[in-house]
Amino acid sequence: MRIRTRKLVGTALLLLLIPVYAFLAMLLAILILPGQSRIVEIAFYVVVGTGWALPGAVLISWMSRPDEDSAR
Repeated sequence: MRIRTRKLVGTALLLLLIPVYAFLAMLLAILILPGQSRIVEIAFYVVVGTGWALPGAVLISWMSRPDEDSAR
């Protein structure tokens, strides 16, 4: 796959990943956080708020890989 195609696909996947991840984080917060202390809430939001960065970094790394035919 050429780099331009990977960037197009990767951008579309990132635009899909972020709202889906946010929705799942919100759903998880509704299920877990009621009745918890403030410290647990803050820890949850810190972990979940940065949790999308790992799949995003993998996706961006894949998008920026050079073309296979240009490596030769």
